[in-house]
Amino acid sequence: MVKNGIDRLEASLEELRSLRVGVITNHTSLTIEREHLVDKLQRMGVPIVALFSPEHGIRGQLDENVPDGVDERTGLPIYSLYGDRKKPTQQQLAHLDALIFDIQDIGARYYTYISTMGLAMEAAAERGIPFYVLDRVNPIGGAVEGPLADPDRLSFTAYHTIALRHGMTVGELAQMFNAERSIGATLKVIPCEGWKRSMTLDECGLYWINPSPNMRRLQQAFLYIGIGVWEATNLSVGRGTDTPFEVVGAPWIDGRKLAGALNELPTSAGARFVPIVFTPTASVYKGVACQGVSVFITHRDLLRPFAMGLGLGYCLRKLYPREWEAQKALGLLANRELHAMLMDGADPERMVQRCTRDVEQFTRRREPFLMYA
Repeated sequence: MVKNGIDRLEASLEELRSLRVGVITNHTSLTIEREHLVDKLQRMGVPIVALFSPEHGIRGQLDENVPDGVDERTGLPIYSLYGDRKKPTQQQLAHLDALIFDIQDIGARYYTYISTMGLAMEAAAERGIPFYVLDRVNPIGGAVEGPLADPDRLSFTAYHTIALRHGMTVGELAQMFNAERSIGATLKVIPCEGWKRSMTLDECGLYWINPSPNMRRLQQAFLYIGIGVWEATNLSVGRGTDTPFEVVGAPWIDGRKLAGALNELPTSAGARFVPIVFTPTASVYKGVACQGVSVFITHRDLLRPFAMGLGLGYCLRKLYPREWEAQKALGLLANRELHAMLMDGADPERMVQRCTRDVEQFTRRREPFLMYA
């Protein structure tokens, strides 16, 4: 059976009992028996002083700025790391001896939990306190896709110059961040047990927990790599529907035309596209009827989610050069060269080939930090 770091915490019990800790956590921080980390630490006699909340809040239900608060059950203060402040302050860390991070990531560079981890590591290093990462499996496995973020395009959705689909665990990323960004944190990673890079979550015997309100099943985590990347543009990516990241559309799209074009592309291997009409109840085009496509994964072994996403971008740029605001895609792509190719109408396989050198470079770069075969 695969175990996450939280289920191997007992090995660090003695040292943790002597520390006043702050816990960066949310609703995904559960043991295999579905006990929350806060409950487990308290049961183990570890003194918790404060909780820190990432995007979507401690309970993972918010799609907006997260306020500070007080945990109703424990009475502990909750400090938000998603709002005007995204990094713990030295005042908040003043009475802490350590920070513990345990949150389920998805595997995309722009999923913000890893940015929260990096910024919190910086704060811990500045304070001179150790930073514990309870490692968790990467639910979509260890494959790498997409471009590196440009060094001058780093942001809260691109904390470091990593590939768009990084194929790493949070513990491995923490080691990379600490070394390559010269953070200088006293980093302690409690590793997973039994996980291999070839394994996806459904092969691990672990529960799926929605890591955010619009990430409701493993299929969406895969598709998020190729569909979520376009959500800064004037597209609905299914937020406000029952199937976020499994549908994409807009009022100006002809669903049959788009589905037909996508189904002919080599980059669509492993997926099929079906025309759909939907009306989102939230986010982009809330209350407005949209045409577009519903995406079905037919052969996951053949699917290259980001290549599929580049095929989508190519078709939208070709069919709707005036309507689709493709210039806004640079933010999440975070790579000027690839974005310029998209704007110029480059063939999707050419764009995939452009990413190959980044994938090869990143695969070499990440090697010293990998903890699992």
